[in-house]
Amino acid sequence: MGNTIDFPFSDLIAGYVTYFDADNDIFGLKTSDNREFNCALSPMTYAKLVQNLDEGYPDATGAMRSMLIPGRYLFTYGIFYPDSPKFEAKQIVFVGRHQQDYVFEKQNWWIDQVLSLANFYFQAQFGKDEINYRNYRTNLNISGVRSTDNFRQETDTISRLVYGFATAYMMTGEDKFLDAAEKGTEYLREHMRFVDLDEDIVYWYHGIDVQGEREHKIFASEFGDDYDAIPAYEQIYALAGPVQTYRLTGDRRILDDAEKTIKLFNNFFLDRSQGGYFSHLDVVTLDPRSESLGSNRAKKNWNSVGDHAPAYLINLWLATGKQEYANMLEHTFDTIIQRFPDYQNSPFVQERFLEDWSTDTTWGWQQNRAVVGHNLKIAWNLMRMNSLKPKEAYLDLATKIAHLMPEVGSDLQRGGWYDVAERILGEGETVHRYVWHDRKAWWQQEQSILAYLILAGVLKNDDHHRLAREAAAFYNAWFLDTEDGGVYFNVLANGIPFLASGNERGKGSHSMSGYHSTELCYLAAVYSNLLINKQPMDFYFKPIPGGFPNNILRVSPDILPDGSIKISQVEIDGEPYTKFDAEKLTVKLPQTKERLKVKVQIVPNP
Repeated sequence: MGNTIDFPFSDLIAGYVTYFDADNDIFGLKTSDNREFNCALSPMTYAKLVQNLDEGYPDATGAMRSMLIPGRYLFTYGIFYPDSPKFEAKQIVFVGRHQQDYVFEKQNWWIDQVLSLANFYFQAQFGKDEINYRNYRTNLNISGVRSTDNFRQETDTISRLVYGFATAYMMTGEDKFLDAAEKGTEYLREHMRFVDLDEDIVYWYHGIDVQGEREHKIFASEFGDDYDAIPAYEQIYALAGPVQTYRLTGDRRILDDAEKTIKLFNNFFLDRSQGGYFSHLDVVTLDPRSESLGSNRAKKNWNSVGDHAPAYLINLWLATGKQEYANMLEHTFDTIIQRFPDYQNSPFVQERFLEDWSTDTTWGWQQNRAVVGHNLKIAWNLMRMNSLKPKEAYLDLATKIAHLMPEVGSDLQRGGWYDVAERILGEGETVHRYVWHDRKAWWQQEQSILAYLILAGVLKNDDHHRLAREAAAFYNAWFLDTEDGGVYFNVLANGIPFLASGNERGKGSHSMSGYHSTELCYLAAVYSNLLINKQPMDFYFKPIPGGFPNNILRVSPDILPDGSIKISQVEIDGEPYTKFDAEKLTVKLPQTKERLKVKVQIVPNP
């Protein structure tokens, strides 16, 4: 039995128009890897533009044929028939109205999207009532309705939501989002935080079960991979929302919590002899080598080493400029450079290790498998770190990952990026096998977009820019739920939402809240506006009087190349304000007993 396909099937093609034959209603479409298809229009073919959240349906059927201009990027969904060499196009999705137009490169695209996302989560969790995190539920269904049978409140998902609200305020200046971020931070501090006075550290509960006015605190993780232990990544993500809120407010209590949680990392998770951070601690002894940890005993992984940087540490450095955080970032990225590459064996980095940094290829579900997004996340964050402390090794690994990943981690037929793949090819195989299936997760699209955007913005590389555009096109075309709001957790390879069960049907879950989708909006806007398209951006802050040391507000939106951006103007409570250092990206706040709303416009340096 051969592999000849003798039945019709539907699929998606993403590519660039090569020609349009008006007499025969056929156009050519070439994929990113230069395979060309002849696509036939039918009387029932329809077309639209990529549609942002909260936008009306942008029909393009009437203009469809005139828009099939060579060089234009688009998606077409249709049918392959075994008796025809042509692909019958049933739907076309254009990424812009003009040939070189990409709608998501408009100055306000990502800003409008974050506004919609924040409103979606605000409505889902609080409705028209006051902001009360007692009513928060980890799980939301596809329409954003809170779970009625699960009263578990997980620390990390609240923190992720707080990050989303804080970020939405920074981008839009909508006061209700700052209110939600501050109240969420306060709720985390009151209900999920444990202060160990003897050790002078803070650690965070896994979550609480709420029953009316009563709550049951859950210290150890109850997830299968981390059961009855304290995982590093839960402590890491507990800081994500509060630290982003600190950037806006200067609340010294948040800084104190962050400092004492970092002390937890350095006193207990840090391997002082061989470097890096252990992935789990014993819940009683805080010992990473305890026999009680089972398969997690004395282990290290991507999450415990690398996730410090994007989750909270870069944002903490941006807010404070403290050298100790720059040093911790340098240690983190030097460890990644030294330990994670494994290119003599695989195009993917290694992600799990024993105490001595020998590889752990037998752990749980991961075995010897690669999470595609983690590779891209390393490239993205290495480029950020390289702007803080340039090193040839940082740039080399970032660009190597960027070069290798499209061939092994992306979908060159349909666009988008896959989830988990086998790191090693089997005998006779030329394609790395997908572990679950050909689904694509929302957060891994984020990593690809941000990686290639910052690479394009810093290195001015056309290929990186093309890959960033293609990734952003797939995400905006297929992940946005323009009916119910929010974004889908997973889509299939062809862009159709994967809604089988569990997490895939929800907009809130253990891993999905307001974090990755809003982080994408924030940094995609920063990189595309300030580095690539050279457009201004406004940012909003509302400092607590006397919160920031010496009344200095640091407003750099991310770690970008030195001298690439500057402040052009500042307003305080709507009035022009001139006490700022344009090049150092700082604002000298006035002495006041009232909170002031600070609007800062940042522009690219010529």
